[in-house]
Amino acid sequence: MKKHLSKPKVIAIVGATASGKTAYAIELAQKVNGEIISADSRLVYKGFDIGTAKPTKTEQDGIPHHMIDIVEPEFEFSAGLYKTQAKKIIEDILSRGKTPIIAGGTGLYIDILLKNYTLPQIEANHELRNELKKLSKEDLYETLLKLDPQAGESIDINDGKKVIRAIEIIKTSGKTLKEARGIADSEYDIKWLGRNFDRETLYSRINKRVDIMLESGLIDETKALLSKHGRIPNLVNTIGYREIIGFLDNNYSLDEALELLKKNTRNYAKRQLTWFRKNENITWNIYPELLKK
Repeated sequence: MKKHLSKPKVIAIVGATASGKTAYAIELAQKVNGEIISADSRLVYKGFDIGTAKPTKTEQDGIPHHMIDIVEPEFEFSAGLYKTQAKKIIEDILSRGKTPIIAGGTGLYIDILLKNYTLPQIEANHELRNELKKLSKEDLYETLLKLDPQAGESIDINDGKKVIRAIEIIKTSGKTLKEARGIADSEYDIKWLGRNFDRETLYSRINKRVDIMLESGLIDETKALLSKHGRIPNLVNTIGYREIIGFLDNNYSLDEALELLKKNTRNYAKRQLTWFRKNENITWNIYPELLKK
């Protein structure tokens, strides 16, 4: 009779932006001898610091953080690359007898890594892409919603690249985005922990975070990134920089830019929660503020 092999244990800390995932993950890592693997599609980029609320070395409090500052913003980092690299890091952490903690708010990255999504092997249809690029962002998003309303819930209307790729996958495969991805058995024994607050508190935390970003030098950081990289898609399509670029272009005042940033971040938080609430294995707010001693 074959001996049953237990799956390696990992912890996943998920939730909306500004819900305290990073601080919570660091505190937990200190208690369980853990290391943190970021699951945030923007923290991989070097120089995207203030605008993404990237944890500073001081905030990391001596806990190793992985998948942060690994590529230049010109690089098109994908969910497939994330899975490949993060899996290697998980194995390394486990080999040293420590606990991998996946912490972040990019639902696709987390599910591809931990739920073992299979990525659709669909080549680029440049003819279709060129046709879709001619549409306004509203018409493009409406096209996605008609094809797959559920996919539209998890993709930002302003992220044209993701909207086009989703339409491409759906049209080519004849399946919904979820069906096209597919799910295999997870390789890990996952403890899912969700961070959240009531809506009023979460929105207050988002507003405060934006104010802190401004005080910390968000405008100067945006100028420096524009100067170094130009108007590359990963910069102009990232919440935080997109709104400040609009201010620098004199499209609106600074106050209007900040209000827009807060609004866009709130909308992003809604999409994150919509994604994570579909996962019935998540225990929400197991320790709303501090871990039990």
